[in-house]
Amino acid sequence: MRSKVTVVGAGNVGATTAQRIHQLGYADVVLVDVVEDLPQGKALDMLESGPVISSDAGIIGSNGYEESAGSDVVVITAGIARRPGMSRDDLLLTNMKITSAVTEEVVKYSPDTIIIAVTNPLDAMVQNVFESSGFPRNRVFGMAGVLDTARFRTFIAQELDVSVDDVQAYVLGGHGDDMVPLVRYTTVGGIPISEMLDDDDIQRLVERARQGGGEIVALLKQGSAYYAPSASITQMVEAVLLDRKRILPACAYLEGEYGINGLCVGVPVKLGGGGLEKVIEITLTDDEQAALNRSAASVQELVDVMRKAKAEG
Repeated sequence: MRSKVTVVGAGNVGATTAQRIHQLGYADVVLVDVVEDLPQGKALDMLESGPVISSDAGIIGSNGYEESAGSDVVVITAGIARRPGMSRDDLLLTNMKITSAVTEEVVKYSPDTIIIAVTNPLDAMVQNVFESSGFPRNRVFGMAGVLDTARFRTFIAQELDVSVDDVQAYVLGGHGDDMVPLVRYTTVGGIPISEMLDDDDIQRLVERARQGGGEIVALLKQGSAYYAPSASITQMVEAVLLDRKRILPACAYLEGEYGINGLCVGVPVKLGGGGLEKVIEITLTDDEQAALNRSAASVQELVDVMRKAKAEG
């Protein structure tokens, strides 16, 4: 019997994620979106690719959540992108309302599911979904670190003209400008990156990774990245469905790890059949800890804005 995965949001990120999971063949997919006929049309198109890609997995689109009932994993990509004239708080509060409503429906129809949140601003939305769901922390976490790390690994591989398979790296902290690449733990074929690049080149690649999403937005002129994000989501879904015990960076609710309590922040975790099975706590230098604390403080600011808005009704 195949697993069941629901993807909420049929935009570029959500639809591409659904397509990637369907192509794997071991999970039936439900694609949910509020736009009438949109998820149905995209899902039918993907289903008809089955004979070509040798996938017998089912995929359907829906404007409601009834078909999603009993999902093993739910991926939340629903939300709006920041528009001209919109403040960060405007985006935050709009997507807070969207993810709260989505989470309510998810919990109703799939009370035992594992939720992977992707909506931006990522870390704050993971916090909102976690608090709205009432689930234990192992069943709610967010995707950003896999994507940020993939970008960092890509740029290192390009710089050194080596295979991406041989580049290992980890990124902590919030998604975007506040991310904290762990250069000390970055290796190429097991060799520390500091042995292969000088400090200036490393910092240039770190900065490019931080600005990776913005670089793509600037090139596209409208819209944002979705191929790499959807691949990153799929890696996390696969780790859960196949109980792979992968050590990956994810946005997790911390309970004292890294000196942070009660906040969702990007850290290395073990992902398996139980969801977020363990937070991997590693030793940081004073500078790395300070950078992580700054990143956490930025997330806390957004969480405080959300809580104030909820309190005011």
